[in-house]
Amino acid sequence: MAKRRRFPEELGIGVVIVLVVAIFSLLSPTFRTVDNANLLLLNGAVIAFLAMGQAFVLLTGGIDLSTGSNIALTGMIAALAMRSGLPWWVASLAALATGALVGVINGALIHYLKLPPFIVTFAAFGVAASIPLILTGASSVNVTDPMFAVIGRGSLFGVPMPVVLVAVFVVILTVLLRLTPTGVRIYAVGGNAETARLSGIAIGRVTMLVYAISGFCAGMGGLITTSRLMVGYPSAGSGNELFYSIAAAVVGGVSLFGGIGSLPGALLGAVLIATVSNGMNVIGVQSYWQPLVIGLIILGGVIIDTYRRQSSLSDLFRRTLRRPGGPGDGDPTPTPSPAPRSAAAAQS
Repeated sequence: MAKRRRFPEELGIGVVIVLVVAIFSLLSPTFRTVDNANLLLLNGAVIAFLAMGQAFVLLTGGIDLSTGSNIALTGMIAALAMRSGLPWWVASLAALATGALVGVINGALIHYLKLPPFIVTFAAFGVAASIPLILTGASSVNVTDPMFAVIGRGSLFGVPMPVVLVAVFVVILTVLLRLTPTGVRIYAVGGNAETARLSGIAIGRVTMLVYAISGFCAGMGGLITTSRLMVGYPSAGSGNELFYSIAAAVVGGVSLFGGIGSLPGALLGAVLIATVSNGMNVIGVQSYWQPLVIGLIILGGVIIDTYRRQSSLSDLFRRTLRRPGGPGDGDPTPTPSPAPRSAAAAQS
């Protein structure tokens, strides 16, 4: 029997991206310009970082609702650190460490106190959103160090620096997820946490790690946002960033139930979300329609994810039934033949 050819799961969303780009290109000549393409990539870089972090959390069966407010917190930490006289790179490291710390705290509360990820990260969303407002009295903070602008405004061989950073981190995090024991543990926890625990995997460490990665990626988003504006806004990230990160990961093939997905898929999901958002802006769609469209995209991704999961379970069940010697093998269970009697017993 010929074996069916399996196509990469990312191929489907790649085709959708091509179709969406073609549609918007036909609807508006402005969409096809180089300037708009650069703007799409710059906006998509923040979504890509958030989607990568969200993907790590979703792979373990969790969710991170604090990513949007973490952008404001980390961006403001960087701006305040530079205003106090610290070099831009030290301020950037401090911001990234703050974002990762928020993630570690989230993971620790979820694992050790057995609290639902939704509740913990939603509470962290409120706390992280309030801290910048408290520190600055709801005022913006100007950034005067010109070197800091390289993160959000610089370029490398003509490629915008945020896009370069996304590419670098995609490679690093994909290697971590696919080619290291840590990645195997992350998938194992998302597949079946109890089985992973019984096999000796430290669930707490894995949980804190994935939330720390999500916080770190949100910190990168905060640095890019602050660097592009050269102003630390306490309300940055309070828009649709959270929904974009979840939508990008889900439509990119990362399962909400954990254990299934890839970072390249999440990245393509981010490209799709950024393209849809940019395209609607270019053709003049009112901003209040965008959450509706993104919500429908999330719903579609969840429906596909649920159907895929049910299909996988059905295939697994059928393979189990058809396994040689299994309950559905079709061959009757052989009955042992009686032991041959000895000659003396036969004569008696």
